[in-house]
Amino acid sequence: MGARLTLEQVSLSFGGVHVLEDVGFEVEPGTILGLVGPNGAGKTSLFNCISGHYRPSAGSIRIDGTEVLGLQPAQLARHGLARTFQHPALQLSSSVLENVVLGAHTRLPGTPVEWALHLPHTAKAERAAREEAYGLLERLGLGWAANAAADELSHGLHKSIELARSLMLHPTLLLLDEPAAGLSHGEVEQFIQIVKQLRDEQGITVVVVEHNMSVISQITDRVVVLDHGRKLMEGTAAEAQADPRVIEAYLGVQDHA
Repeated sequence: MGARLTLEQVSLSFGGVHVLEDVGFEVEPGTILGLVGPNGAGKTSLFNCISGHYRPSAGSIRIDGTEVLGLQPAQLARHGLARTFQHPALQLSSSVLENVVLGAHTRLPGTPVEWALHLPHTAKAERAAREEAYGLLERLGLGWAANAAADELSHGLHKSIELARSLMLHPTLLLLDEPAAGLSHGEVEQFIQIVKQLRDEQGITVVVVEHNMSVISQITDRVVVLDHGRKLMEGTAAEAQADPRVIEAYLGVQDHA
């Protein structure tokens, strides 16, 4: 079952500059919410607040009713939160399989160093994790690349590897940052099907930042539109695309961020 994510009056400032102001919304368990808006709207900053990379100046962030504002990313992982990034941070010299297995370390016994040394008390868990990682790669159509070095593969495939790694955490809440950026048409279609399956088969709650409105329209149950750090509207993708305020925000002159 997916987690419930609740934000109330989340604000963020850097050096007196308001990046986010009183942003609030709730994501129902097992649903997909799109976070959209023009460049500079504050989407990635809000993701960084939810995932523990930024600490908001004010507000509340709760997962299943538990306050998590101020927790570090590793602590949030134990609350079931996983995140992908616009630019995946992989260990390029390591194999694809090894990169995916890394996603399990926060929920399994032993440290990454102990795993690397193949110590006895981690051996069983490591074998199980490698089997699970290979299964995820097969599901994503990447079983053939399991033993290849990550730097031998394309940017689009790096995103699939990062998604597999995040799923190794067994998340109940998954944040996807620009997952379709730089993907081919075929890769985008595959991504859409995978996200729908995650929601339908595993009930994972998903929040996705994405500029491709076709993707947003196909996968989201609801969207939140940000503009200049404030929530502009909330509704379905169709309602957002028809809202004059949203049209003006996208067509107006925006600061780049």
